[in-house]
Amino acid sequence: MSEGVVLTLRAVIAGDEKSWVLFQHGTCVIVMEPDPDLESQAVELLKVWGPAQPGASAGDFSTIDLGDDAGWVVTSHHKDIFTYVAPDEAGADPTELSVGMYGRFKRGEDAASLTVVHVEDKRLAL
Repeated sequence: MSEGVVLTLRAVIAGDEKSWVLFQHGTCVIVMEPDPDLESQAVELLKVWGPAQPGASAGDFSTIDLGDDAGWVVTSHHKDIFTYVAPDEAGADPTELSVGMYGRFKRGEDAASLTVVHVEDKRLAL
């Protein structure tokens, strides 16, 4: 995952106090009530809420266009889990449905591999 994705997510995630974890295929878990180990906490959330199940609420998503050729955010059935889809991943003529399906696929891949590539720890040092 490139530094560009991390910079995009920093701009997209509202709230300077939110800690988050990025997975290999672009899924981001915002950790609203951080434990000491953010990575393990995010992995556990993605294990439970990440697998995509078409026809069930786990298959639901919405697609948010970030504008300015920045890509898309594909939400999931958990309010703190979303997947980033870059413009170069979406094909020549992307539709909301095709981007959403691809984002859901990527979330499923991340839920299967659980490979963390970045941790953004925004907790204040005490």
